[in-house]
Amino acid sequence: MVLIKSKPIRTMLRWQFYATVALTVIAGTWAGKHGAASAVLGGVVSMVAGLVYGLIVSRVGVTTAGNVLRIAMRAEASKIILIVLQLWLVLTFYKGVIVVAFFGAFMITVLIFSMALMVRDD
Repeated sequence: MVLIKSKPIRTMLRWQFYATVALTVIAGTWAGKHGAASAVLGGVVSMVAGLVYGLIVSRVGVTTAGNVLRIAMRAEASKIILIVLQLWLVLTFYKGVIVVAFFGAFMITVLIFSMALMVRDD
């Protein structure tokens, strides 16, 4: 059973995962275990927000243009709120965070998710 119906969103989540793994290896080699953990957390922040976005967009049947806009706005607002909350949680509670690895992985995975429009939905 596929929870997220959109092929572009599923593809971007997979690419985000691959990027996070690669960045974790790089950050771990460069800054040790805290660098690797920071890269994982940076990627996870974006992946969780993207997953919630995909679930919201996929769960409701779209019948009108107004519904499309309402669902898209709700999904985007949820994604932004979740990102802000997760960034705050990581920066508040993980004292060993390597900021370059954390924000680098976060920004790269956010950019990857924004490329979902380039994936065909056939």
